[in-house]
Amino acid sequence: MDDEDPIPSIILNPAQEHVLTQLGAKPKERPEVSIEVQKNLRRRLEETAQIFSADIPQGEVLFINKHQLTQIMGCEKKYLAESNEKFEWSIPTARGTLSHKAIELSVFWHGPKDPLTLTEEALSKASEGTDGLGLWLRELSQGDLAQLRGDVNARVGSFLETWPPLQKRWRPMLETPIRVELAQGRVVLSGKVDLTLGHADGNASGKVIVDFKTGKFTPSHRDDLRFYALLDTVRIGIPPRLVASYYLDRGEFSPEKITPNVLESCVARVTDGITRLAEIRFKGREATVQTGPACRWCTISDTCDEGQQFLKLDTELNDVI
Repeated sequence: MDDEDPIPSIILNPAQEHVLTQLGAKPKERPEVSIEVQKNLRRRLEETAQIFSADIPQGEVLFINKHQLTQIMGCEKKYLAESNEKFEWSIPTARGTLSHKAIELSVFWHGPKDPLTLTEEALSKASEGTDGLGLWLRELSQGDLAQLRGDVNARVGSFLETWPPLQKRWRPMLETPIRVELAQGRVVLSGKVDLTLGHADGNASGKVIVDFKTGKFTPSHRDDLRFYALLDTVRIGIPPRLVASYYLDRGEFSPEKITPNVLESCVARVTDGITRLAEIRFKGREATVQTGPACRWCTISDTCDEGQQFLKLDTELNDVI
């Protein structure tokens, strides 16, 4: 996005000005990237995918998104247990989906924007759907629906208060799917980006990728954005200039410039993830255990010896402190 042209006839508050400062860049500040970067990244991903392509049963696909990648790079045993669970909608999961939909509506909304109107519109459209979310919303109690409406309204209100109106010249795109197919489609890397701004200009990086979050920063947030940056680089040939998590409840950014070194680090993580997933799913390797804070909410901690040992030591340490 270009920070040289101010938004006409709109007075921005300090938080909105901060967004422009964080994300804007003059043309001379946009680095040029060799197309060899993209070729090297795709080659490394393709080589890893080809190693396991023959092990993938006919008709199956090794599908990898940011959540699976984060899970498999942690405790593999926990990943396997959770991957076998049926997904169920809840207020926390629906809150994120509906908040993103309401924010998307705000970008293309004509006339005055208020968070509750956008929230109601997002809820209404989702409730009319024939998918799992629509069915879940139609069966929700009035109390739970009121809580969900309030949670989404708060997130949308925070966005409208802290972000400047998105201009057409910034080329905003919301909920944008990104997909990279490897090994003749036997391995698929996939993601959905909350918001992208700008675009590559020739070999110059100009795009900014933003992920909306609430709560505190965790390293996985940065890993998620690097994954998106890698997919976008392989897809169009030029990496984004910047990625950033934006914490709606705090009005704060956690940005990172995308460099060839960052992409090299990410492709190493992704190839490791492909290897782990393929070995466990298709080659019969036993899943390893990695204990840590996640043991506290792991669904199989009661039957995991390593997890029980960690929780016991963790409790004893907390008692001492």
